[in-house]
Amino acid sequence: MSPTTSTVPAQLMDGTALARRVGEETAARAAELTRRTGAAPCLATVLVGEDPASVTYVRMKRNRCAKAGIVSRHVALPAATTTEELVATLGALSEDPTVHGILLQHPVGEHIDERAAFEAIAPHKDVDGVTLSSFAAMSFGRPGFVSCTPGGIMRLLDAYDVDLAGKRAVVVGRSAILGKPVGMLLLARDATVTYCHSRTADLSAHLREADVVVAAVGRPELIRGEDIKPGAVVIDAGYNPGNVGDVDFDGALSRARLITPVPGGVGPMTIAVLLEQTVAAAERQLEARAAR
Repeated sequence: MSPTTSTVPAQLMDGTALARRVGEETAARAAELTRRTGAAPCLATVLVGEDPASVTYVRMKRNRCAKAGIVSRHVALPAATTTEELVATLGALSEDPTVHGILLQHPVGEHIDERAAFEAIAPHKDVDGVTLSSFAAMSFGRPGFVSCTPGGIMRLLDAYDVDLAGKRAVVVGRSAILGKPVGMLLLARDATVTYCHSRTADLSAHLREADVVVAAVGRPELIRGEDIKPGAVVIDAGYNPGNVGDVDFDGALSRARLITPVPGGVGPMTIAVLLEQTVAAAERQLEARAAR
């Protein structure tokens, strides 16, 4: 056996089981809030067009809402919706006191200014953590809502007692709602963070030094098993056709200490954090209203 290969296969980080526990706690909080205030938490989902994957994701989120005691209000817009029309829709939901959280399913279509749409969501209802205000709060450790997938990743790391202080973390991907914010959250835990991306020279060299790898680039099996440092923690946030992540799972399994499966790792935690933050938003809004 090669001295660089672990003698024990990696432990799987079970996002499905953790999401179930978080969901039970969220449902209990939602029920208590409804009992106390007479109002159930409400999440508005906005979908532009009929992309099959997006339709499926929204349906999953609405089903999870129902199980958690959260009212789901769905707004379906035609694919030809303009940026101005979408901004107006999101602005109206932001002003609606019966809506506590807003989710804009993305992508929204190349003809739409997605950033302008995100910024139309009021920060106190940004339960998906996509606005500039939310990113700033994440970066500076201020109260607010985290981006849901990065938030779910941090919950997984905590659940498996991963001590990040002083560790070298490599984030592969730099999207505004996954790569960049997860790096900020890791940095806040005293990890030393390196961002890598499509133009990074010698990606393998960076990966081989990483104690924690977060794959969030959207390219199937870009990260090879041989590039994983023995004993590293591998978080695969990629999801590609055929249930394939961004990491060569079989190759990484014999080298990593902990690894997320695809599916069943990061994905369930994304929805769990979304619902948890929706209930938190409802608590703040309803309690603030009662105090007036």
